[in-house]
Amino acid sequence: MSKFRSSIATRIAYAMMLLVNSIIAWIMLTPWAIRKLEHLTLDYMTFKCGSSDCYGYFAVQRINFALGIYHLLLSVLLIGVQSTKDTRAGLQNGFWGPKILAWLAFVVISFLIPEGFFLFWGNYVAYFGAMLFVLLGLILLVDLAHTWAELCQDKIDEGDGPNYRLWQVLLMGSSLGMYLAAFAMTGVMYWYFAGSGCSMNISAITINLVVLCVITLLSVQPAIQDANPKAGLAQAAMVAVYCTYLTFSAVAMEPDDKHCNPLVRARGARTTTVVMGAIVTMLTIAYTTTRAATQGFAMGNNTNTKKNKYAQLTQDDYEHGLVTQQPASRREIMRAAVESGALPASALDEDSDDEEETEVSTKDDERQGTQYNYSLFHIIFLLATCWVATLLTQKMDPESSSDFSPVGRTYWASWIKIISAWVCYAIYSWTLVAPIVLEGREFS
Repeated sequence: MSKFRSSIATRIAYAMMLLVNSIIAWIMLTPWAIRKLEHLTLDYMTFKCGSSDCYGYFAVQRINFALGIYHLLLSVLLIGVQSTKDTRAGLQNGFWGPKILAWLAFVVISFLIPEGFFLFWGNYVAYFGAMLFVLLGLILLVDLAHTWAELCQDKIDEGDGPNYRLWQVLLMGSSLGMYLAAFAMTGVMYWYFAGSGCSMNISAITINLVVLCVITLLSVQPAIQDANPKAGLAQAAMVAVYCTYLTFSAVAMEPDDKHCNPLVRARGARTTTVVMGAIVTMLTIAYTTTRAATQGFAMGNNTNTKKNKYAQLTQDDYEHGLVTQQPASRREIMRAAVESGALPASALDEDSDDEEETEVSTKDDERQGTQYNYSLFHIIFLLATCWVATLLTQKMDPESSSDFSPVGRTYWASWIKIISAWVCYAIYSWTLVAPIVLEGREFS
């Protein structure tokens, strides 16, 4: 497959790999997939435990381990790459055919590793990586909230431009819409998931509602507004709707042993709900991973230090009278600098190469500098594979025999989402009070 010129295309390709890998891992939890694989391997893959669920657990861990090692290897190979002029950048943006074959080879090799290794990997390494991934996603959500609100406010502060009213309506409309969505989800949760005996749901929903109101009031406090004039309801609205969604997802995906989840009892739409829920979950993970891998680690556009040096030298030549007549083009400036002895003759050759690269850079947005750190990009994808494996296998339901296993329908997954919402509220609150508590430090 050809090399991608756009960094966006590269990121989409890796996100699609994660999405496909996650869906395959989910399918491996089903009895149908287990029977097919055992048949294709002439029962070689039958595990000692003799349980299809045990088999499904190890299959999920193996598939995600394979993709994780794949990203770890790429991370090591791409250390120090700063632009696509580095030949190693081709490993990131090209060679897609060999890379896909390497990924599949890792999957096959992973099935030859003893299952004892994956007990350790799944219980400790993958679990720790999953928690790091969740925390990173929460931090980036708070960052997105501030970035969105500041963008709208900057556009509004520019004055009476043609889009002035549009940005005002967009800022206020989005804030109002997110608050309405948060309160609507809260009402639905109280109506359907907070029945008699559902103390966990009632507590989680109520705490979320209380903290939602607290951060809203906190966002408009005069002291916080003075420390950060751009803080306001827009950021609080985005955090509120996301955390309410996490709480809604937690109560909607919990087991129904206490009769607190009517969605589980809706047999007519159960298969459709499970399948759509799994696909949406995997899409969300793929998007979050891609954004997390680039947001906050962007390297920006690097400039060529030699060209800056040459430009500075030619400027000094003018100041010292070495060049008395202004040439008509950059090429002539370089030639004049070479003739005066300020630059080596090789500068003209390098300048010619730079002119040829100009046409390439119009298609390659990383010719002068990578848009993100390649090594960190793959490390975060490694953490994402840990999260997918942990989400699919943590406290699996041993009584489940459905052809489609629900993703995250355990109390563990529910509590992770509930606690994640609380942590997200805490991170956002800290971004508001930090400029006041740590007075004298600069915050951006």
